[in-house]
Amino acid sequence: MKNVLAIIASPRSLGNCELYVKEINNHIPEPHELHLLRLQDFNIKPCRGCYICLFREHNCIIDDDYPLILSAILKADALIVTSPTYCLGANATLKLFFDRCLATYAKADLLWKKPCISVGIAGIKGMEGSTRLDLEKFTSMMLFDNKATVMLYSAMPGEIFMSEKNLQTAAQLGKALFGEPLHENSPACPVCGGHSFRFLGGDRVKCLLCSQSGHISMNDKEPVFDIYKEYGIFLSRHEVDQHYDLLKNIRLVYKQKRDYLKQIISQYLDSGEWIKPLQEEK
Repeated sequence: MKNVLAIIASPRSLGNCELYVKEINNHIPEPHELHLLRLQDFNIKPCRGCYICLFREHNCIIDDDYPLILSAILKADALIVTSPTYCLGANATLKLFFDRCLATYAKADLLWKKPCISVGIAGIKGMEGSTRLDLEKFTSMMLFDNKATVMLYSAMPGEIFMSEKNLQTAAQLGKALFGEPLHENSPACPVCGGHSFRFLGGDRVKCLLCSQSGHISMNDKEPVFDIYKEYGIFLSRHEVDQHYDLLKNIRLVYKQKRDYLKQIISQYLDSGEWIKPLQEEK
């Protein structure tokens, strides 16, 4: 029997994110068990950027609940990730968690291409901001096989089921989790399938998901993206290992140049006056 893990980046109990996950679950044809994980229930501390997790037995030195969440992900056969839109982006707990993803590199074999679908929910149509991109970044950074990412719109708990289209989409997502990915008609990056771009001037564009650059043109009033793959991080298993080695090398080079870099840093030690939390002033 399959193990499906739902990662819910919403603080609301029985909010639209949780409810929609359970509706998707009703349409997964494979025999499975559903496990749910609400990120806000866990103590997740910010990444320190120390790179120690790349070396010291590949474990993060921060003492919090990150290993519990990662363990649940590793045990899952597939994942459903959902987040509401908060201030034009996905809920902060999602970013807080995958900022720690360097600790997952040593477990890449266990994470690579786990099937996943992701759902963003915004209260007002057109006000989703970067939520979709945030979800796509999460699934890419965690090395999942993203079968679909969709944006839905609903503010009041339960309102999401007042749309017949939303119900149909839930059924499609349930079938796609262990099946064929959903295909969209909208223009996308030909390298990674991303839908968010930065316009660099003229006809030049950059995909904000895979960071590859290229050009945009129009064909029958539809935009066409001609993106060139110059490098990659998460597009193949080999590239994951290459990026892993690159990060480890950065740490080693830093150790070699540490004394020189400290001389540069020392020039800025006394600049400005720090504002501290009240408890630190006592």
